[in-house]
Amino acid sequence: MRPEELDILFEPIVIGKMELKNRLVMAPMGTGYGGRDGFVSDRIIAYLAARAKGGIGLVTVEVAYTHRLGRAGLGGELAITDDKYIPGLRTLSDAIHRAGARVVIQLNHAGRYARAKNLGEAPVAPSAIPSRYTGETPRELTTGEVEEIVEAFGEGARRAREAGFDGVELMGSTGYLISQFCSPLTNKRTDRYGGETPEARAIFVKEIIEKIRQKVGYDFSICVKMSVDEYLPGGSTIEDSQRMAKVFVKAGADRLHAWAGWHESPKPMLPMSVPRAAFVHLSKALKEVTDVPVTAVGRINDPFVAASVIREGKADLIAVGRGLLADPEFANKAYEGRVGEIRRCIGCCVCFDVMMSQIHRAGPEGVLCAINPELGREGENLLKPVEKGKKVLVIGGGPGGMEAARCAALKGHRVTLWERSDKLGGSLGVAVIPPFKEEIACLTAYLTRQMEINNVEVKLNKNATAEDILKENPDCVVVALGSKQNVPEIPGIDKANVVMAIDLLTGKAATGENVVLIGGGLIGVDVAEYLHQRGKKVTLLTRQAQIGTDIGISTRWVTMMRIRESNIKVMTKVSYREIRRDGVLIEREGEEMFIPADTIVISGGLLPDRELVEALKGKVPLREVGDCIEPRKIKDAVHEGFEAALAI
Repeated sequence: MRPEELDILFEPIVIGKMELKNRLVMAPMGTGYGGRDGFVSDRIIAYLAARAKGGIGLVTVEVAYTHRLGRAGLGGELAITDDKYIPGLRTLSDAIHRAGARVVIQLNHAGRYARAKNLGEAPVAPSAIPSRYTGETPRELTTGEVEEIVEAFGEGARRAREAGFDGVELMGSTGYLISQFCSPLTNKRTDRYGGETPEARAIFVKEIIEKIRQKVGYDFSICVKMSVDEYLPGGSTIEDSQRMAKVFVKAGADRLHAWAGWHESPKPMLPMSVPRAAFVHLSKALKEVTDVPVTAVGRINDPFVAASVIREGKADLIAVGRGLLADPEFANKAYEGRVGEIRRCIGCCVCFDVMMSQIHRAGPEGVLCAINPELGREGENLLKPVEKGKKVLVIGGGPGGMEAARCAALKGHRVTLWERSDKLGGSLGVAVIPPFKEEIACLTAYLTRQMEINNVEVKLNKNATAEDILKENPDCVVVALGSKQNVPEIPGIDKANVVMAIDLLTGKAATGENVVLIGGGLIGVDVAEYLHQRGKKVTLLTRQAQIGTDIGISTRWVTMMRIRESNIKVMTKVSYREIRRDGVLIEREGEEMFIPADTIVISGGLLPDRELVEALKGKVPLREVGDCIEPRKIKDAVHEGFEAALAI
């Protein structure tokens, strides 16, 4: 039964002439799932239709470029520059409508965020101001070219309407062309598209809205997505955006979507360290000055948080982005009161890391989700039931083991999971302990609940041996035993003042006030912040030239900013000579140095736990998952657990 406080999420709302069945919107996110040359693909249809089927009220299709120079240049980007795209777009909108949701498409021009190598010529912008994001200097648009782009947006909206969409959303945030016209940082024009006031810089968007209304009428929704605060020195402020919002609504916009920042803004917006609903003050600011529905977005991964935002009058609708990558059934589960079954986004930013690096190390090309291996594969019916279930034994209750157990059970196998500790979670139970990692608990809770609802027999405090496993006579064994701590060879490492990082985090060891931490990878950085938060004096040492090189690109800069702003002392390119009872002797740049310490914490990395795997090889059908292969990340464990189950 649904908790009463969630009822407000499922109240209908009218936007212009468009009625939505609830207040939940799918935020637009670039996926790379489009087809070649801007066309719609079967893959993107299946992906979006799954979110519509999952109960969302409004699906916002990711950006489609409206002009030949407006292409951002990522693979799989949609286009709406020609009538030849209408049939594919119609197939897409029809699929979403059949699945039960309304649908709009986001129209975009990348402006100076485009790259010359992708366009074949220089990118264009309001003014010829270099882009820190691309490192390129754009060409300034002529007045006539700006008018051409206004027409292109209008034609894009016309095509969207002919393709069956209920509306469009203008990509006016994050630093793309519309943002560039609206910002005093990038618009230095002296024609009618520039000026000293927010109202003057809003003329470009005003003309786009008016052009769209001329072409499609007033029974078609127009939303403007805005970076309400650019979080850039000298950029648009909340007050500027409030003034521009009035212009947009007067011109014919019937909804506003409040977002924040540009790609180069020095403001964390994406990682799990950002508090939930951190940017709803921006939607509230737009509501204060306009009378159209306003959508809030940003780190809203929980339906109770979403409901509170609406109940407190800070927004009319909630856009869920990564939360729907993680769980397409987010809305249905909230509606039905199955909140504990929601696979909440943990803010790990693997999705952004993949899209930014264009490195696709697992699965097909396009965006990946660390905790949802089915993302982008919705049309493949991967977990179809088997004809005859097998007896499956999973060893290890971490993320890889539980994902393997979940999926094997869904396929119809009889699954038992053995965990040697007294609780499920494995490495997640350690990963959640350092500061800013609280969201990881969501994955543990989700997978634990999945064991219950899928009737996986869980045996805790079960230390598996090869003999015990073979006695069970399983048809298949999945080994997901994880890793063990690596103890580097440093003279004196056996002294009483030396503790291991994992033992410290789990409460098996303590430190004095002055701590030297050996090892500057992800775990070492986490432990340094953990100790710093507890008031310890921390010196972090690493052999490498930098710390935290194994942290994802979308998160690392935020972590490094915190480290710089703390009093954690970092020393790189260090050689370890000896650990003594009162500190560590090191060599750095050819000189020996002694660093005093009460306690030395070792974060020397992890080693795979291979003993059971080797004992079972050749004796039983065997699948290996996660850190017992090689210590890596949550994504690797979950995806390997999923693939192991598919293979059974």
